[in-house]
Order: sequence, then structure tokens, then C-alpha cells
Amino acid sequence: MRTAFIETLFSSAQSDQRVVLLVGDLGFGVVTSFMEELPDQFINAGVAEQNMTGMAAGMALCGRIAFTYSIANFPTLRCLEQIRNDVCYHNTNVRIVSVGGGMAYGALGMSHHATEDLAIMRALPNMLVVAPGDPAEARMATLALIEEHEGPAYLRLGRAGEPEVHAATPEFRLGKAIAVRDGSDLTLIATGGMLYNSVKAADVLSAEGISCRVISMHTVKPLDRETILACAAETRAVFTVEEHSVIGGLGGAVAELLMEADCGPVNFRRIGLADQFSTLVGDQEFLRQQYGLDPEGIARQVRSLLG
Repeated sequence: MRTAFIETLFSSAQSDQRVVLLVGDLGFGVVTSFMEELPDQFINAGVAEQNMTGMAAGMALCGRIAFTYSIANFPTLRCLEQIRNDVCYHNTNVRIVSVGGGMAYGALGMSHHATEDLAIMRALPNMLVVAPGDPAEARMATLALIEEHEGPAYLRLGRAGEPEVHAATPEFRLGKAIAVRDGSDLTLIATGGMLYNSVKAADVLSAEGISCRVISMHTVKPLDRETILACAAETRAVFTVEEHSVIGGLGGAVAELLMEADCGPVNFRRIGLADQFSTLVGDQEFLRQQYGLDPEGIARQVRSLLG
């Protein structure tokens, strides 16, 4: 996803001088071409994310579309006050990009995990929250944030090497979910890097005779209300799947929507991380297995609800 984002941003910036990229002294393996060919549209703010965010807000107020970029929770939690007061309060065209959402930087420990970011970003007024499910969605989300959206946005990316889920380029609109596969027994609503594992979990369950609908909820705020209510009405159970705390992220948002919609009883469960810090160290795939976010872990939690 990271490469898809940078390539799309670079291509757009070549023809649109409003697009600027600010980094926190990292990413030079992927941002070098941008830095060398578009030096007037690139700033290395150093290890100073608060300053980076303040500069981005000022540039946006002067007509630029500013992208801030850093690892995991650094462009969000470290500079949350600047995001709230400078970016959101002034409703500026700043796009905060977090690379390595979830536990992508697992071996570096919890300080590099982004597992509360969706909840925190969606709580901020004016903030759009987007977590693409594969490189194709990352490319289209980046374009949409440049060409269509006005106001603050948070773009949560994986790290590198995520597989393409979509066989063909899907129709993409901010705030509108993508139906990846149809099914009648239950629905898996996934966001971000959990889309691929959700599709694989659906394959496991399908082999057992369970028909799974899979939805890519790439926009966590605002939610696609119509799609969620249709899934609740048309399938026996609804599961949200996210590499994030079960508190306040996609699962919390869908639960709020279902409760307030007065749509009758719904079998619903959040699949995600418990309300605790990770005490394990390892790569992302290892941690997903340990916390039940691999395909078999997701399938196991579905079985426990369906009996």
C-alpha cells in the first residue's frame, strides 16, 4: 500500500503544484524520487511531528493540499493537539498519512503499533477516516483525497507487500463500501489490512458450507449506513474485522449505527484486539496469529458465535 500511495501522490503532484508532501525524517527508500524531482513540494520536517503538522496546516490555509507522512502512531498520537487545533478546527486540507497501521511494525514493540488511531481520528470533528484494504484501494483513495475531498483526512496504510484483493479495479467512492464477495449466511465487514485475511477466512468457512459476504469498509468515517443495514437485514450475523482495538474503531462505529438504527435484533460481534497493550514481539503475521486475526482465527470466532 505504501508504494501505491507514494507513486499515485507523485504522479498527481507532477501536474498539480498544490500537492505537497511533508515527512518526519523517514521513508527515503520510497520518497526519494518525489524529493529529488519536486523539491519545492517536499519538506523534511525532521523528527518533529508537531512542527510538521503545524506547517502542513499553514500551507493548507495558503491553498496547498498537504500530506504529512510517518510511521504508525507518530503522525497521529505524537501531534494530536496540533491535529485537533490547527488542522481540524480550521477545517484545512491536510491529509495525515500513517504507514504501518495496526501491528505492521510488530517487532519494534507497542510504541510502534497503531492500534487506537481509528478511534481517536474518528472522534475529531471534520476528520474523514480512510483505511484502504489493498494497493488498488490505496491508489484510488489517494486520488480521491486530492481531487474530491475538502477538509482534513486520515489515511491509514499498511507497510509493504500487501496482496491485491480485487481482481479488477473496483468502483471507489469515499464513504461507500465495496462488496468483495456475496454471501447469505453472514457478513464480514473488514477495514484496512484485514480485508485479505477476511476473504481467506470466508474461503475457509465456505469449505464448511457457510456462505460469507465480505465487505471492504475502506471509509470508517463516514460509514456506509445503507450497506451495513442491508447486511444486517440479509444475513444471519455481522462481524467487523480490524487490526485495531475493539473499542472505538470500525466495530464501535458499526455497533453504534446498528443500535441507533432500530433495525431489530442483530447477531453482531467485533473481531479485533482486546483492550490491552501487546506484550508479544514478532512480525505482523506472528502477532495476527497470536491475537486471532489470521484467517483461521477469524473463522474460529465466527464459528463460536454461530454455534
